[in-house]
Amino acid sequence: MLELSKNIKMVISDFDGVFTDGSIYISEKNEVQKKLNFKDIMGVSLLVKAGIKFGIISGEKSEILNYFKDKFNLEEIHGGIRQKGIVLDEIMKKYNLKSSEVLYIGDDINDIPAFELVDYRIAPKNLNPILSFKVDKLQITQNYGGCGAIREIADILVNLK
Repeated sequence: MLELSKNIKMVISDFDGVFTDGSIYISEKNEVQKKLNFKDIMGVSLLVKAGIKFGIISGEKSEILNYFKDKFNLEEIHGGIRQKGIVLDEIMKKYNLKSSEVLYIGDDINDIPAFELVDYRIAPKNLNPILSFKVDKLQITQNYGGCGAIREIADILVNLK
């Protein structure tokens, strides 16, 4: 079971590999589609209803991010970001959050700079294995990205409140 704190005020997540299993579907018309799990969408809803801020920092630009922004009225949705640590640092300063009040979820090496800024670091079960060696105190969900990893985290956090 993940070890989390009731003092966590914000959850920031990568998108691809966390909300998805990392796969993309490309149609004959070159349209990219991604599969999401409703459990994870419900997880975001539970966090927001519990008063925990939620945001996404993704390396990819995607209209799917706007779905979350609009559905949950989220302020911190950032796509096409190569320097995730810089953006996370700006978010933490904006909300005057300490490293002990933020949880970051990521699955690959481009998430390492963001992981280094927070005390709570989580990756889905299908993480890039290099993270296990590169990120101290990394916790791993029982669920895979795109298969309930966000919901697993949300259930724990909501029950701590």
